[in-house]
Amino acid sequence: MALKPWSKTWTFFDGDWHEGNAPIMGARTHAAWAGTSVFDGARAFEGVMPDLDLHCARVNRSASVMMLAPVVPVDEWMGLARDGVKKFGSGAELYLRPFYWAEGAGFSSIVPGADTTRWCLCIYEAPMAKATGGISITLSPFRRPTKDSAPLEAKAGCLYPNNARAMTEAHARGFDNCVLLDQDSNVAELAIANIFMAKDGAVFTPAANGTFLDGITRQRVIKLLRGEGVEVVEKSLRYDDFETADEIFSSGNLHKVQAVTRIDSRALQPGPVFRKARELYWAYSHV
Repeated sequence: MALKPWSKTWTFFDGDWHEGNAPIMGARTHAAWAGTSVFDGARAFEGVMPDLDLHCARVNRSASVMMLAPVVPVDEWMGLARDGVKKFGSGAELYLRPFYWAEGAGFSSIVPGADTTRWCLCIYEAPMAKATGGISITLSPFRRPTKDSAPLEAKAGCLYPNNARAMTEAHARGFDNCVLLDQDSNVAELAIANIFMAKDGAVFTPAANGTFLDGITRQRVIKLLRGEGVEVVEKSLRYDDFETADEIFSSGNLHKVQAVTRIDSRALQPGPVFRKARELYWAYSHV
């Protein structure tokens, strides 16, 4: 079966830029078989790269959580990102992925050797969702792990198979994304984004309780809305809270701020709170 062609891609690895999907691992690379990798995602679009510094700082924190060495200073990540973006057209919508992984083991075969940490920066074309679009969601039978059972403070590659199977199950039932609960049956997140709802003019979002990644775009949207006088409440929420919401929308690096237009069989419309959140984010990004 032929592989799906990669979108235009440039990768900085071993001191130079390489065009395309550059090979970076061998069969015995620790990350290849033990999942010891972390990454982050920033965006370049319309000539801006919002919160690039925060994404670069987070990948370094994630490395430390995963027992890797954060060997690239934030300023160096940012400089490489700016350099790499120049390799694309001015109107390109890009995903920027700084990436750390362990090449070899430490004192045990399953423990990553911090002194073997490798890294690269991958930048590639990835279209963003349009303001007029929307997604459908449903409740997933899969749940987020607990803080004592997985490295949830890191944006780690090993955490994504659980969300991938949730996404696959939801897609098989005709939905674009899905809501994952935590082990206490509170709503945690969508499979690939954080989630918000609006009710009677106020905005609600699950409290960052350590069972899901407190996204950089999530934090920015909360701050922007509050700055405009919108009440934003972070609290424990149940799925039925979203079933009766006036609006639902998501935040995440891939599509930034996106409306939910269906939850199970109930249709929704992109509403005024979603539009305000998206407009505020775009305005902030272009300052």
